Amino acid sequence: MGWILVMFDLPVLTDRERKMATAFRKDLLDSGYVMIQFSIYARPCVSYEQMDTHIARVQAVTPEAGNVRLMFITDQQWGNSITVIGPNYKQGSRAVDPAMPEQVEFWE
Repeated sequence: MGWILVMFDLPVLTDRERKMATAFRKDLLDSGYVMIQFSIYARPCVSYEQMDTHIARVQAVTPEAGNVRLMFITDQQWGNSITVIGPNYKQGSRAVDPAMPEQVEFWE
């Protein structure tokens, strides 16, 4: 049980690059990821097999000029992380401290 972190730098200098970057982020959200920071998304996984499936999906939608790093961390490591947010930070739609979804908790 753990989390896949997707961290990325995508070029956004041209209209085409911006469209590709937006499509990449939308694909992540459609695949069950939550935005942690602007270029960091996370998704819970119940097995290494599920992780491999999601890695392949990210590889398939990564823009040509993208730089994407995927990392798996355990649920305990995720739980031990600390989030520090300044008093004037605009959180917007980013998740502050996403929890394991209930349907995934069933498997613990």
